[in-house]
Amino acid sequence: MSEKAEIIQVPNTLRAKVGGKLAAIDPNLVEKAEAALSSLSENFGDWLSDEVEKLEAAQTRIRNEGYTTETAEALYFRCHDLKGLGTTYGYPIVTRLAGSACKMFDDPEVRMKAPRLLIDAHIDAIRAAVRGGIREENNPTGRLLAEALEARVREFLDSLKA
Repeated sequence: MSEKAEIIQVPNTLRAKVGGKLAAIDPNLVEKAEAALSSLSENFGDWLSDEVEKLEAAQTRIRNEGYTTETAEALYFRCHDLKGLGTTYGYPIVTRLAGSACKMFDDPEVRMKAPRLLIDAHIDAIRAAVRGGIREENNPTGRLLAEALEARVREFLDSLKA
């Protein structure tokens, strides 16, 4: 028995949606954007320190008010911001550490079960990396710390499945 197949060609409507033919990116614009980013990079250290202060404020709020849905969510958003900003600000290790914390916080129900000791360890690690100038993921101290925290997060998440 032979089966017939029908091939359906889906029209590419992207060009019509963006207004016709896509133009090449002007190399001069790219160069200007890179120069602007480079001039802003002088501020990255200060901006990252500000983000760490916000993270510490979320931690202090938990200590003062307790670990509630509201304080846990505030902490999650701080970690999520650092996950996105760490590499941008020249600290890929911060992205990795904050990403590890976010794995505990992504699901609101799981977030509420996260061990406070493990939460604090992530915050302390991020603070230490920024204040100690540990930027890269391949830094021996940073790498070992990140691996240890990631392992504890996996153990925590696995324990919830059991």
